[in-house]
Amino acid sequence: MDRIEQLCVEKGMRMTDQRRVIARVLSTAKDHPDVEEVYRRASAQDANISIATVYRTVRLFEEAGILMRHDFLDGRSRYEETPTDHHDHLIDMKSGQVVEFCDPEIEALQIAIARRLGYRLVGHRLELYGLPIVEEE
Repeated sequence: MDRIEQLCVEKGMRMTDQRRVIARVLSTAKDHPDVEEVYRRASAQDANISIATVYRTVRLFEEAGILMRHDFLDGRSRYEETPTDHHDHLIDMKSGQVVEFCDPEIEALQIAIARRLGYRLVGHRLELYGLPIVEEE
């Protein structure tokens, strides 16, 4: 049983065959797919899965706290399993690739800024948007 399916079972969700396929697709994703990409991957495994089923299932998983939705300024909501370890994102505005990273200096700076402004930091999301640097030959 994959991680997302296990989380669904722990939360008492009814797991249909189609939900299992969608959970497997999301658990094995190395990227941050949007619903259309999840549908493409899931329907390759089960031709009976509809796009509506994928939309409903992804929304259900998100509402249960199993998936996290990201809106990376490209007009598409993208998804990843709700992380157990904190990480931030760098989005390549040319290719759409999402790079996950965690930088201790950035984490410390955010805590220091919040403290300087009179707050205790309880959470954050950092999304950086960039274009590849092309070295001149």
